[in-house]
Amino acid sequence: MRIAVIGAGSWGTALAWLLSHNQHEISLWAYEQAVTEAIRQKRENTVYLPGITLDRSIVPTSDMAQALEGADWVLFVVPSHVSRDVLTVMRPQLSPKIPIISATKGIERKSLMLVSEVICEVLARKNAEQIAVLSGPSFAKELVKSDPTAVSLASTNHRLALRIENAFATPFFRMFLSSDLIGVQLGGALKNVIAIAAGGADGLGFGYNTKAILLTRGLSEMARLGIAMGADINTFYGQSGMGDLFLTCGGSLSRNRKVGEEIGAGKSLEAIQKSMKMVAEGVYTTQSALALARKYQVNMPIVNEIHHVLFEGKAPRQAVMDLMALARGGEIPLEVKRVSKGL
Repeated sequence: MRIAVIGAGSWGTALAWLLSHNQHEISLWAYEQAVTEAIRQKRENTVYLPGITLDRSIVPTSDMAQALEGADWVLFVVPSHVSRDVLTVMRPQLSPKIPIISATKGIERKSLMLVSEVICEVLARKNAEQIAVLSGPSFAKELVKSDPTAVSLASTNHRLALRIENAFATPFFRMFLSSDLIGVQLGGALKNVIAIAAGGADGLGFGYNTKAILLTRGLSEMARLGIAMGADINTFYGQSGMGDLFLTCGGSLSRNRKVGEEIGAGKSLEAIQKSMKMVAEGVYTTQSALALARKYQVNMPIVNEIHHVLFEGKAPRQAVMDLMALARGGEIPLEVKRVSKGL
């Protein structure tokens, strides 16, 4: 198959590398011309995934029309805050019948749309029948070492999901299939906010006790919002929920955890962002998550406190203490109990 990978960051490049193992023909679109030239000349993405040789079946380009020409599928892997702009550029070159696999994690800030919804709106698709979402615990640097990795793939089109699963399958990479587009996308987005909180606890010098609170209560917040938005609670116990949350909150390769750690150690958000090559999606998602919590009237104290710290100047240590003061009541919220009884 010919697959257009739109986005040559570390994850987009790693997925292109993975697909090349199955003899697919890959066009890899990079916004930066320097990335395109590095791959063309050195067979390596020296900016975002250095040290990994890319097969010649991966053809780099910064020309969108060239990237999409003759594509059977599109794998969409750009930062969520530029998704709408990139999709707008793609639209004139793209047949409405071509399946799109989104590996972008985030929520659009102004509209509060999930990425699948943005895709449908910009590309004027009436439904998500030809859209799938890939999300789950997966560091690019570990995938390209062939470390065993498993993710979630959500689509309402089961036949399409099976075809995608087969196209990606290698001995070290597997997909668990789901029809829950909302839950899989929310898990992939919200865990980044909780990872900032977990990193903040690390930066403050707190231990595993504190991180355990943030992970368990963070998962509860993710599930509460998911239920309010129509997701299946079981999704949050899977790869794109609990799995991705644990990886991002605990892994040393996590950009979002690193942002939190540096904030906990006293650095400003502005200074941290200036020093980073790649985007920490959790910073943007914090604003979207808080807006969604208010829209759906869902209590999300960790998200609320992270917003105070990132955008309102609150001291991280005080945020943790205030969270502890709020930690009362039943362990399982009533709305989660009600949904669980109905499953």
